[in-house]
Amino acid sequence: MNTPIKLTFLILCIALTATAFVVPAKRADVTPEHEKTVAGICSVVEDKNLCSITLKTVPSNDPAFLVRYLATAAESSVKKGLNFLSEIKPKYKGNAFATNCITGCEKQLNNALEDFSDFWKAVGKNVTSMADNYFTCKKKMNSIFTYQSTCLDDIYDKTLLKEVQGGIGLGKRISGESVDVFAGMDKVFNTLNIKTKLNQQDTDSLLPPPLSFYYH
Repeated sequence: MNTPIKLTFLILCIALTATAFVVPAKRADVTPEHEKTVAGICSVVEDKNLCSITLKTVPSNDPAFLVRYLATAAESSVKKGLNFLSEIKPKYKGNAFATNCITGCEKQLNNALEDFSDFWKAVGKNVTSMADNYFTCKKKMNSIFTYQSTCLDDIYDKTLLKEVQGGIGLGKRISGESVDVFAGMDKVFNTLNIKTKLNQQDTDSLLPPPLSFYYH
């Protein structure tokens, strides 16, 4: 197989893998209203194609549901990334540097999942709660993305970086889309004619504590 064909095959495999991670349950029809809502949300993200693939067949026209679904896809990909790291870790048992990198990356992804827990408490299930806790949602999603970026930034070995990036890169990309959505939420609301005002104050301290808080 010559080099151009190999490259084409690799790109196709990556595209199919990404689609396999994020394609949701199919809806029977795609209405103009749904297309407009998805286009409004995806208009503010860098990777519009992946955003559209993730949301285009989600069975809802509700903007809050679609934004939540994008974050759900990101969280699911982070969990898959952790499974991937646990699977490759034994292969590097005799390599202290690689083992430390993978262990550090696992810690970062677990930190990201903890922030997802806080994010879900803040975002709620409708536009009103999302707007009321807007600053906190944006802060948590930025933190989630930063944890994943830091994980990759700490790996200096090119071969190891390529392998780890192949396993957790999709989670980082979808988290980045959620960051873009919250950064551009004003534009999304204007495009979709949503009049609810975004709260720019941090409401993190007002959120209920996790259930573990009540147990010793």
